[in-house]
Amino acid sequence: MNARGSAPRWLAQLLVLLALAVPAVSVAVAAGATAATSDPTPDLTLEVDLDPASRRLGVVALINPGEQSFRFFLHESLTITAASADGRPLTVSAAGSDGDLRGWRLRLPTPNAALRVEYQGTLPALDARLDHREVLRRLPPMASVDGSFLPAGGAWYPQPGKLFSYRVSVSVPGDQRALVAGRLLHEELPTTPGDRYRASFAFAQPADGIDLMAGPWVVREKMMARSGAEPLRLRTYFTRELDEIAGLADNYLDDSAAYLARYAQAIGAYPFSGFSVVASPLPTGFGMPMLTYLGAEVLKLPFIRATSLGHEIVHNWWGNGVYVDYASGNWAEGLTTFMADYAYQERQSAAAARAMRLGWLRDFAALPAASRQTLTSFRSRTHSAAAAVGYGKAAMVFVMLRDVLGAADFNKGLQTFWREQRFRVASWHDLQGAFEQASGRSLSTFFEQWLTRADAPALQITAADARAVDGGYALDVTVAQGTPPYALRLPIELRQGERGEEHALALDKSRQMLRVNTGSLPQSALLDPELRLWRLLDASQLPPILRQWIVARQPRLLHASANPEVRQAATALAGRLFEVAPRQLSLADLRGATTPVLLIGVHADVDAALAAARLPPRAADPGRRGSAQVWTIAEQPGAPPLAVVSASDAAALRALLRPLPHYGSQSWLVFDGSRALERGVWPLVEQHVPVKLSPANAASGQARR
Repeated sequence: MNARGSAPRWLAQLLVLLALAVPAVSVAVAAGATAATSDPTPDLTLEVDLDPASRRLGVVALINPGEQSFRFFLHESLTITAASADGRPLTVSAAGSDGDLRGWRLRLPTPNAALRVEYQGTLPALDARLDHREVLRRLPPMASVDGSFLPAGGAWYPQPGKLFSYRVSVSVPGDQRALVAGRLLHEELPTTPGDRYRASFAFAQPADGIDLMAGPWVVREKMMARSGAEPLRLRTYFTRELDEIAGLADNYLDDSAAYLARYAQAIGAYPFSGFSVVASPLPTGFGMPMLTYLGAEVLKLPFIRATSLGHEIVHNWWGNGVYVDYASGNWAEGLTTFMADYAYQERQSAAAARAMRLGWLRDFAALPAASRQTLTSFRSRTHSAAAAVGYGKAAMVFVMLRDVLGAADFNKGLQTFWREQRFRVASWHDLQGAFEQASGRSLSTFFEQWLTRADAPALQITAADARAVDGGYALDVTVAQGTPPYALRLPIELRQGERGEEHALALDKSRQMLRVNTGSLPQSALLDPELRLWRLLDASQLPPILRQWIVARQPRLLHASANPEVRQAATALAGRLFEVAPRQLSLADLRGATTPVLLIGVHADVDAALAAARLPPRAADPGRRGSAQVWTIAEQPGAPPLAVVSASDAAALRALLRPLPHYGSQSWLVFDGSRALERGVWPLVEQHVPVKLSPANAASGQARR
């Protein structure tokens, strides 16, 4: 997730560091920094002094607001100690508040006066207990010796405008390191006890905010050569534990270089001077210009370099290189998901890519109708329902658009969009214009329906009738969808035994008969078997997944065990899993329930409850392996949708508090403590529609076989 791909930028990831470390290398700033020092005067210059142990922050801000009446916000922990313009003192007036932010107003003698504001305060203590959902809410600037994070949305500096350039100099104790997004201009490492670490950074492009982070990091660096351009500075900021894992930092540096080269070729030249990977203990990863935060534990997993790292690097183009016009919807998360996460699956295999598309469609189908939103209203991933649309649906829009345009025009459109919108605020409409320019065709219907409608087409083949013609068969396939209809490029596959014949047909009516000519008589017709359309899968096809319980609007909790410690752990787990607080339900009332129910308890009690309710017993998957098992049961006659959590004891239930909400796309899981050993999804049911040969042609049809 991109911090700039969320609205507002306070959705940046919280940075926590757990172990003190001394610098592994002494890094000299490259000669390329000389050019940056001659850049025009930035809109904002900050001189920052931070002491994480006392949480004291002192800042001198030099601002070019470009207006005589300048209003800005600072966090309530910060107090203005002086303000002046062109060396003359100014009076600071209160100007309202917004939660923990305080508004201030200054009247300058002229719009171009040089404004200086000095302020200081004691920041809130860093809270390392935040889970992935709490991280998505607005964070204040926080400090700790284990790590400090000052998010842009936390109002730790006066923002001179919607977009602005900046230069930041920061000073921290010698056992700390600090950074903001920007070209590294100067770095002074401590040489004796008591020395401070000092660094300065410049961001000459228009930015929409500044995030400052500090911590006791070990820093590793690699310079990446580029043809016709200065080298890129690649860094890792790792805890001592991570840095001591053999080869880990080097692997992240090497993989970062490979991603940067790949996406520069696909989109356009990388727009910044470097990229850094910074460790965080929290479960949610975010990207900012030139850097990414990823969980310290997650960074140890080998597949993260093949998935999340690429996603965050792509955000340097989409979200941090082209800014999002949030008023018209956040396009950057979907495009980044398409170019990073989905592209990785495509490189793996066609089956892996199909599985990801199926996951998007399952997630959407699991949403209650009232939770579905349009792409123009999606701003950020604050809950699972928003993610199903803003990530899954948006990525599928680009899959469908590439199918419509062809890869050459689609890729040309991406490059056109980058070239024309670099460091500008852009909308879905601007994306549409770039693809229209590249392809020479109108895409107004395509974008209008996918961006402004919250529903999805519910497609069904109602009939498939064939008749013999010279040279083969004419097959009339009747397709129905809802009203108003979507205009679709509809994939249909004709099956004859193990052979399949693919066709793409134009559909734009609520009920339409489509003609297909084929050389042999098929046995059946399948609608979109490869799942290349964003659509509402039929309920009879859908395997139940945990997302249906996570996003349920009226969830219920059923305790299988009477033990107080187990019930307490079960209640805590249900509170963490559901996005809406569940109401408790008794076993006697289970048969009358209509909304999703979560059954939790220890193994013997769970098995007894299922038997008493005349529901299917646990299957071979997940069985009784590990310390806990989770599985879903499709609706049974007279019973609601049921998800089951079966554990060996209360401790095994408590171990699921953090990991389980991350597995909404799964039907079943096996856990050993907090680690998922196995997981899976119940199979999708394909809907084959038999092809009927007209009676007049039946005899000749048999002969043709």
